[in-house]
Amino acid sequence: MLGLKLLTDPRWANIAESNLEDILTDHAWCEQKAAANALYIITNNPEHIELIQKMAEIAMEEMDHFNQVIDIIKQRGYTLGREKRDDYVNQLAKFMKKNASRNTSFIDRLLFAAMIEARSCERFKVLSQNITDKELAKFYYDLMVSEATHYTTFLGFARKYAEDVDVEKRWAEWLEFEGELIQSYGKSETIHG
Repeated sequence: MLGLKLLTDPRWANIAESNLEDILTDHAWCEQKAAANALYIITNNPEHIELIQKMAEIAMEEMDHFNQVIDIIKQRGYTLGREKRDDYVNQLAKFMKKNASRNTSFIDRLLFAAMIEARSCERFKVLSQNITDKELAKFYYDLMVSEATHYTTFLGFARKYAEDVDVEKRWAEWLEFEGELIQSYGKSETIHG
């Protein structure tokens, strides 16, 4: 369903589980950044009321996920660490079209968001199926379902609002780029690392 070119090696879940405090901290900040991205889309596209309403829902849902992760961190006696740079996301951001029409940039922002949600969904599936902590396995299963919904929402809006963009062609380019990019990741205790 996601169309990802390279799936995460299930052994990555062992890396993640070996340092839950770090993975949970990274995960919390990923949720906060996802909420910020939805708000960015609202701010820059006020003319699309349906989009604004859905992005507001996503922003609230992402902040709810942030709070859920914070609760897990607190319950387990961990500390929320500082936000770290997400090199994967920064590399994806460089793939967005620069100096393009307003609509092309808008569509690429939606595809950028869809790509992050797709990979997060896939990573949450790996965690839900491969970590031994049953509570966290269920938590990540539930989030996998949520991320899949976000992925389809962003992709759906890209298709809806594409005026001067062949969305299917551009999405295929995103998938190819991400398939090459992700080969450098999957070795650290971060959601995208």
